[in-house]
Formats: sequence, C-alpha cells, structure tokens
Amino acid sequence: MFEQIIDIERIEHLVNLFGNFDENVKRIESEYEVQIISHGNQLKIRGEALAVSKAARTVNCLLLMLNRGESLSPQNIDYVISMVEDGEENKVTHITDAGCICITSKGRPVRPKTLGQKRYVDAIRNNTITIGVGPAGTGKTYLAVAQAVSAFRSKQVNRIILTRPAVEAGEKLGFLPGDLQQKVDPYLRPLYDALFDMMGAENFQRAQERGDIEVAPLAYMRGRTLDDSFIILDEAQNTTSEQMKMFLTRLGFNSKVVVTGDVTQIDLPDGKTSGLKQAVKILKGIKDISIVALTGKDVVRHRLVQEIIKAYEKGEAEK
Repeated sequence: MFEQIIDIERIEHLVNLFGNFDENVKRIESEYEVQIISHGNQLKIRGEALAVSKAARTVNCLLLMLNRGESLSPQNIDYVISMVEDGEENKVTHITDAGCICITSKGRPVRPKTLGQKRYVDAIRNNTITIGVGPAGTGKTYLAVAQAVSAFRSKQVNRIILTRPAVEAGEKLGFLPGDLQQKVDPYLRPLYDALFDMMGAENFQRAQERGDIEVAPLAYMRGRTLDDSFIILDEAQNTTSEQMKMFLTRLGFNSKVVVTGDVTQIDLPDGKTSGLKQAVKILKGIKDISIVALTGKDVVRHRLVQEIIKAYEKGEAEK
C-alpha cells in the first residue's frame, strides 16, 4: 500500500474538490481504485503506487483549475482523467488561460473546456475561414456562435449570418405544415437556440428585425456577397460539393467564415459527395484557412455521449 499527501491551501477548494455528496472524489477513487481521505487541510491518497500517482496528478490538476476560478463538473473531471492517462495534464493551463469568449444573456461566461475546443477557438480568432469537424457535443456550433456574438458586440462585424442546408433526415419538408420559412425553421432551431442563449430572446428578435442577424437555409445564400459579416455554415456534411463551393465564394471583405459538421452523420442521397469531406481535402494547406478536427474527447455533453461515439467508431472500424 502506497500513500501520498497533498496540502490544500484553501478550505473552500477542498469542499469544491469533494463536490456534492463527495461525488467528485468518488469518481477519482473509482477510476484509479484508490482511497482518498481528508484530514485538516491535507488530502491522503492510498493505493497501488501507479494508481496513487495518477490520482494525485488528477487532484493537482483539479486544484489548479479551482485556483484559476474554474468550477468542477463531471465532464471536466472526466476530461482531466483522460489528460492524465495521455500524460497531457501539464496542458491544463492552456484551457484555464483560454479566457472568456463572451457572456451569455444569463451572465454565464462561455469558454473552451478542452484542448481541442481551445485549438478551435484560436483558429477562429486567427483565420478568415475555419472548418471545424467533429462528433456531436463537441461545441462546434455553440462556440462559433459565441465568437460571432462577441465580434458583433465589439463591432468587428456588422452582421451575423447563420445558415444550414435543409436536408431531410428521414422526413420530407413537404409534409411539414406552413409556408417555406415555417418548413425550414425546424432545421435552423439549433442556431436559434444558441443565439437565444447568448443574446436573450428579445435582443435577438430586435437584431433580427433590424437585419443585423440572419438565420436562413443555405439556398438563400446564392448570388450574394457578404461583407462585414460573421458567417456560420452548420451541418456542412449535408452540403453537396457545388453548395460548398457556392457558400465559400460568398465571402466578402472584412468577413469571417466558420464551417461546422460531422462527417459521420451525412444525410445526403446515395451517390452524392459531401461538400464538407471534399473541402477538408482540397483546402488543406491554404493560408488563412484552418481545419480543426475535434474528437470524442472534446464532447462536453453527458458522459454517455462519449461512450456512444466510441461504440459507433468501434463498430465502423470493425466493418
């Protein structure tokens, strides 16, 4: 049996480290099969030497996050555990130093929560066109909308334009009630949700009425030149090659483009090539265009989402 002692400077950090009903510490104990005991301002970790070492590194990373004002959640605890497994725990400061992208309508700061998200956010800041590819739950759309709102609030751009291809996933547009706009609104709902969260419903509606914010199907982009705009193309895996070329060539002066998609969720008819897949191949290496690949490790939704993604990846590999 091996034991390691960690000194805790602030008692509130010890409380936050343990979490409600000691859930945070129980997660670490379960992962490494160790025993964690608090005694005064000290934490004692007991178990096999390698397990104790990993548990101590995990605890030290979490304490560093607490020292930098981060709150702990099941998601970031699991992420720190994965960083320790990969020997990357020294990079946790890259995440905590990332800074706030913007503040939501409820006063909550939006910031990257993983190294992949940090690379993605930096790419958007430093490039005119950024293509973010990754599975569901990695924050591709949400972080892009946060960057767009930040640029709009600071008057770096005059407009935010969000668009998606209206491709059916098992349902036909014609069967939906209402006029064309009402038919396509369900496809644009995730974009509305992100904007509502960032700006609040009333501010969003006012900006939309002024024409400062536009949420529209991809088909509405044809023939336009978009200057002084922050443009986001979501669900880009469902664009054809022709649609992707059409969209990218809408880029005007003083504009920024973010393209997001998940190449494992293509709903195009058989025989159609995904414009996102093609763009990733042919645009690689062009200056001022960044391509960022997010993975299952960057998922910030429920822990089961990561497990589901891993299971599907394993199934595809076995095929």
